[in-house]
Amino acid sequence: MRAKRVVAATFLVWLLAAYAQQAPQQTPRPPVVQQPNAPLQKQAYKFEAEAQLVVLNVSAKDKSGNPVEGLKVNDFTVTEDGKAQQVKVFEFQKLEEDVLPDPTAAAPAAAPAAAPPPPTVAPAVQTTITPAKPGEIKYKDKRLLVLYFDFQGMPPDDQVRVQQNALKFLKTQMTASDLVALMSYAGELKVLQDFTEDRDAAIKIINHLVIGEASEMANVVADDSTEDTGAAYVADDTEFNIFNTDRQLASLEAAVKMLASLPEKKALVYFGSGVSRNGIDNDAQLRATINAALRSNVSFYPVDATGLVAGSPVGNANVGAAGGNGAGVGGGGRGSGGNFSGSAVAARASDAQGLQDTLYALANDTGGKLFVDSNDLAVGIVQAQKDISSYYILGYYTTNAALDGKFRRIKVTVNNNQISKLDYRTGYFASKEFKKFDSSDRERQLQEALMLGDPMTDLSIALETDYFRQASDRYYVPISVKLPGSDLELAKHGNAESTRLDFIGEVRDPKNQVVGSVRDFITVKLKEETASQLAKRTIAYDTGFVLPPGSYSVKFLARENETGKMGTFEAKFVVPNLSVSANVSSLPISSVVLSNQQEKMTDTIGGAGMNMRLFNYNPLVQNGQKLVPSVTRVFRKDQEMYVFLEAYEPTAAKTQPVIATLAFYRGNVKAFESAPVQIENGLNPDTKAVPVRFVVPLSKIEPGKYICQVSVLDPTAQKFAFWRAQMSLLP
Repeated sequence: MRAKRVVAATFLVWLLAAYAQQAPQQTPRPPVVQQPNAPLQKQAYKFEAEAQLVVLNVSAKDKSGNPVEGLKVNDFTVTEDGKAQQVKVFEFQKLEEDVLPDPTAAAPAAAPAAAPPPPTVAPAVQTTITPAKPGEIKYKDKRLLVLYFDFQGMPPDDQVRVQQNALKFLKTQMTASDLVALMSYAGELKVLQDFTEDRDAAIKIINHLVIGEASEMANVVADDSTEDTGAAYVADDTEFNIFNTDRQLASLEAAVKMLASLPEKKALVYFGSGVSRNGIDNDAQLRATINAALRSNVSFYPVDATGLVAGSPVGNANVGAAGGNGAGVGGGGRGSGGNFSGSAVAARASDAQGLQDTLYALANDTGGKLFVDSNDLAVGIVQAQKDISSYYILGYYTTNAALDGKFRRIKVTVNNNQISKLDYRTGYFASKEFKKFDSSDRERQLQEALMLGDPMTDLSIALETDYFRQASDRYYVPISVKLPGSDLELAKHGNAESTRLDFIGEVRDPKNQVVGSVRDFITVKLKEETASQLAKRTIAYDTGFVLPPGSYSVKFLARENETGKMGTFEAKFVVPNLSVSANVSSLPISSVVLSNQQEKMTDTIGGAGMNMRLFNYNPLVQNGQKLVPSVTRVFRKDQEMYVFLEAYEPTAAKTQPVIATLAFYRGNVKAFESAPVQIENGLNPDTKAVPVRFVVPLSKIEPGKYICQVSVLDPTAQKFAFWRAQMSLLP
């Protein structure tokens, strides 16, 4: 069944923080004036031709797993999409496996004290990896290892463990072929050391790592396993920074792009305490990071710094117990003194698995390995060592010069009977060039960008899908999108500033068939004094579809037309069949929308194709006002929270009274609960929906991360439903 598309596009901009930084104005350059009688000067014309060099690292091993040496360039045949390619770069990297002696094992006797050397000026901090020239083998017969320390959210205990194991590798397991680079992430990516064989320099840097840095930005969960501390909450400055996962992955993407020019095989050993997925993260950023690693010949070796943990349901010396009755390992038995559900144990195990899922995807899709449940964290580096044994570097200039962003499939064969296994990357995404848009190619280029297998991530996007029942076989699915204003650049036009935002998206069913699509744009026009505050605002766009129950995937792309920057959002969602639950004990309810914004439809400051009749499909529009979903579910204490949902009574001729409550939980501790709200009228005769609304002033609630729970009871039918989701409250 093909979806009926309902376009209900609005554009809203609101202030997120009180202060905005003004960029300093630059003095314009004076125009260059050509003298009328000046003699014509000879000009040198330069003709350039661009060719894309594709580099492959090919590991050839015999039946015993040993590298096969002595192969010649003519022994290899390389094809791209079935077309033969001429190998122009050929090099064998012979790597030694002998471990260097421990520098501390036989320390020389202390020399007599000498006069202190004169003070020297510290060298400038290295900010990037030194690139190689096209076709250059910069590090001959060297194994390139990157030790990447993700301190964001890593508890101090884990940071100490990582530091100790990194030092253990450098002192006792590093070989003569190893070159080590050091990177760290604590809100921003830093290159601490370019590739070096100087163990002493690397050891000195690791010894000076700041333990505890960024540990407060932990992958916090808010379920039954949460430690009951009552501590104050420290938040980031914007709602987009609350969700750190995309920023962590974007930092990894930037790291592997630094390594792209080096043709050698590279391993990035990632030390972290896991990467959380909070339900609204963008799958496109994960794919973009993996694709960048494949293009750069980088394999990820994630190491879970948590190590081997025997978790206690009632806390330990480092972690306090969960509150409420979530502790324990089962129901309260004889002498237990209480009835404990054991939900904290189950929640902790689920949380640990969730933190490792993203790490597994990074390793599996790039040819690396994930290391978990071991306190010997250096084993991850050693495994990367073993995997990068002697190998061949092959490079060719592809015969397909099109910058179309499409996937190119590679096949390598070797004419040698000794070889039983060839290991190499089997393809790559070509580069994509988007030039200045004009009316003739605007639509084509936007459609191409949407269809790329390599997502665009220059614009940050948050997206939310909801569902509201219209009939037994169809649901209205609003899609709400948010973009941070700091990602946009406006063009000045007189006393105002403006830009055009293009939107394109599609919804696909499990068979990958398109069941709904949208193509829209909005023009943002702001007065000059308002436009200067754009960096602290967000931009919201929404549209909607009518879909039957089922599982779907949505892919949405936004483009800002002044710079051409794009952003892709990909996610999966489910439209449940509420007619099934109507015959059992649970009460069917819609999605629950959390909002901090209500707007009059006449007050929208921008929009495209607005047809007021189409807003009749959207239950978020009532009496000329539209409820704007928060999407990021981040609020401030000076705001009110609007909560909206629908309870369904498919067989009722008139409203059957329902009772609803709203509560906030920190772990298993109830921090707030509203008075019960009884709804006795409002049944929609067409959809059989009873609207439920809350308005909650947030000024008396402490900042923090909470679980928001909505409970709805139909006492007549003896049916019950509840909904839970994480939300954050800023000071």
